[in-house]
Amino acid sequence: MATLNHRPTPADWRALADKALKDRQLESLIHLDADGLAVRPLYAAATGVTPLFAPRPSHADGRAWDLRVQVEADDPAEANRQVLSELEGGAASVILSGAVLADSAPLGRALDGVALELAPVGLDAGLDGPDAANALAVAAKGAPRAKLMFHMDPISAFAAGGAAPRSMQEHLTLAANTAARHAGAYPEARFFLASGRAVHDAGGPIAQELAFAAANAVVLVEAALVAGMSAEQALRGTVLGVAVDQEYFDGLAKVRALRLMWRSICAAWGVEVEATIEARSSRRMLSARDPWPNLLRLTAAGFAGAVGGADAVVLDAFTTALGRADDFARRQARNTQLVLMEEANLGRVDDPAAGSWYLDQRTRELAEAAWTEFQWIQSEGGVVECLRGGLIQPRVARARQVMEAALANGSAHLVGVTKFVDPEPRPASAAPHPLAPAESGGDVCAPLTPIRFAAPFEEGAAR
Repeated sequence: MATLNHRPTPADWRALADKALKDRQLESLIHLDADGLAVRPLYAAATGVTPLFAPRPSHADGRAWDLRVQVEADDPAEANRQVLSELEGGAASVILSGAVLADSAPLGRALDGVALELAPVGLDAGLDGPDAANALAVAAKGAPRAKLMFHMDPISAFAAGGAAPRSMQEHLTLAANTAARHAGAYPEARFFLASGRAVHDAGGPIAQELAFAAANAVVLVEAALVAGMSAEQALRGTVLGVAVDQEYFDGLAKVRALRLMWRSICAAWGVEVEATIEARSSRRMLSARDPWPNLLRLTAAGFAGAVGGADAVVLDAFTTALGRADDFARRQARNTQLVLMEEANLGRVDDPAAGSWYLDQRTRELAEAAWTEFQWIQSEGGVVECLRGGLIQPRVARARQVMEAALANGSAHLVGVTKFVDPEPRPASAAPHPLAPAESGGDVCAPLTPIRFAAPFEEGAAR
């Protein structure tokens, strides 16, 4: 009976672990991630973990999260066909990109038959975000209940491309003035996307990505205040963007950590606004030579976003590394989320990670490391100055090299790329991505060029 009532302690576990490891040291089970944070083999109340609770604040029209899809199209009729197909197939909201954003006329045709009061429509227009926002505002015809997502994010576009046609201050002012102009007509709109994905796509680690997102948000809110918006308007109109990949424990901890950071950011303005987080699947994790294992990676990414408490989840098509998706690939991306939502019931618990000693500690450590990185960015003059001065880029490069080395030496793996490689993968169809026009004439910085970790191995296989 005494044995049954005994509560195991870390010392009890250590004795058993030492026995199982034989000649290996217990410290060999500890490893450092790309942020330099230690990941330990055991977490418990006795090891000093503080419990956390970081749920998403609300449900998306009766669903646990907003099932959001990306539609890339240049022809308005084709864009409209895809948008209606996605919404009829179960999507709740749509992000549009491509030439249909160039003016209100093609954008209006692309949205023909879409009830903007029910189905939020967002934009992915890069540095052309203000022009696209104006086009969407016209296409919405002044409907005050239209759920528009202008998603202006000039910082990310500048970081990824390395150049801008105007100074970044001009781009920020233009974005902020555009938001202020439409705030009265569209009170339910979201104006800014403060994303950290440019860092992730370039190979950066979690803390750097979260810090970039936080610094991005601060710059956008400050510009909005100058344009005449209130702090509450600006904060409520900002969506936070992160990437989630196949490392689903880290992905869900990342989403929870960003929610904690947002509380501190809002406190600086004396406002309480719940974070709105959009989690998008990672593109650096995708393989091109054999795209089919991407279906598993995307499922894991969707799991991370859903369980981590993201308000909206966007999954790329499994053929994204090859080009624009066809109908089959888009359907797979949408149905992956539907299965996670309606069959796996991942949204039935507010914060499924709460109570896990490991995930609570991981969340807190990531938030603290990211906050330290964010404070460093702010101390150097903010994210724009850090990009111009080349301060962020080498930090991202060093972390990327750590991850590339782990894949090269076999301490980390990409299934289907570095392990269990199919010698004759089945082909998949995709239309080529159009080349993005080069930006020039204004600000410049060393770009945070997007990468894919599979690319070097695929090049080797091709040879």
